[in-house]
Formats: sequence, structure tokens, C-alpha cells
Amino acid sequence: MKFFIDTANIEEIKKGIDMGLVDGVTTNPTLLAKEKKDPQEVIREIVSIVNGPVSLEVISKDYKGMCEEARSLSALGGNVVVKIPMTEEGIKAVQTLSREGIKTNVTLIFQPLQALIAAKAGASYVSPFIGRLDDISERGMGIIEDIVMIFGNYGFETEIIVASIRNPVHVLEAARIGADIATIPFAVLRQLIGHPLTDIGIERFLKDWETLKNKG
Repeated sequence: MKFFIDTANIEEIKKGIDMGLVDGVTTNPTLLAKEKKDPQEVIREIVSIVNGPVSLEVISKDYKGMCEEARSLSALGGNVVVKIPMTEEGIKAVQTLSREGIKTNVTLIFQPLQALIAAKAGASYVSPFIGRLDDISERGMGIIEDIVMIFGNYGFETEIIVASIRNPVHVLEAARIGADIATIPFAVLRQLIGHPLTDIGIERFLKDWETLKNKG
């Protein structure tokens, strides 16, 4: 399973790359706004430092506007993937962009049939939001199970990005189900590495080593 980092923070991306845990990046207008910098400068820097796919979101609501934005974003680099909302206008745009060879990531998916429609339209990726479903007392990972099964049934090449991840358990469940990608906030990415017993074990080994040295 590939790990994308869900952020627009340059330092977080660089740290994730140094850790060897960044196969790609996903952003959105909310994440860009948090940085309080010129969004275009931030976007250009992200595209330049990340080797893998970088998802950049359109803000237009209509077909024509989405296509125009997508073409401009795609021109920023060969690794750009354009995030398109799961709407009727969005699906129309995905079909057009797919024919033009522009990679798309259909976002804000909350039920399996939306993912199926996006895949039929030619989306490169679909992003089901599991955390937001959990927030309203639905089992978010259930949608991932259904999408994996549906895509497997029909041989869709569209990749599944598990989005709106809130904790390491979400990542574990996504991996067990067989999702292609998990897009993970930096704080959760770091949690994947650590464990209290690992810390205790390291501390104990170091103490034992100091005891051996003192005996010598």
C-alpha cells in the first residue's frame, strides 16, 4: 500500500520524504489556507519536491471552469493529479480530462456507487472519506470494502485513496482490506512508527549496555 501525506505544509512533506514514507501528496483549499502563504507558491514548491503524484483541487463548480482549472494545474508538472468533486459537472469534467490524458482524483466520495461512477468516467483515483462517515456514526471502512470488491469485479484500474484518515487503526484496516493508497496527516504518519514498548525496549537495551561498559 502506498502512503500519501495529506498536507500543504512544506516542512511536513520534507520530513515525510526524509522518513521514506511519502509516495505522494494530497492537498485541498482548506489545507492551503492553513499555511497563510501564497497558495500558488506553495503548490509550485510541493510539485517540485515530490517525486510522486500531487493532488491539487479545483474550486470551480461548473464543467467549463473545472476543465480550464485542471488544464492550468496539470501544466505545473507531470506529477500533478487534479482533484475533481463528485458532482454531475465533475463527472463530465473527468470524462473530458481523461480523454486529454490529464490524471484526476474524484474527491468527496461517501458511498460505493459514487466510486463506481467515477471509475466508469475514467478517474485515475477515487477518494472515499472514511473519517467523516465515522463522525456521523457510519462505519467508514465499510465503503472501502465495497469499492475494493466492485473494482475487483470489473477490473477497474482506478486506484482507491483512503482519505479523511484520523488514526493508525484506519491505516491498518485499509491495508487489511487491500486499498491501494492511504492519504495520511503528518501526525498520524508519525504514529505509525512509534510504540511505547519500542521506547521501553530501547531504553532497557541502552541501560544494559551502560552496565556492560561499566563492568569492563
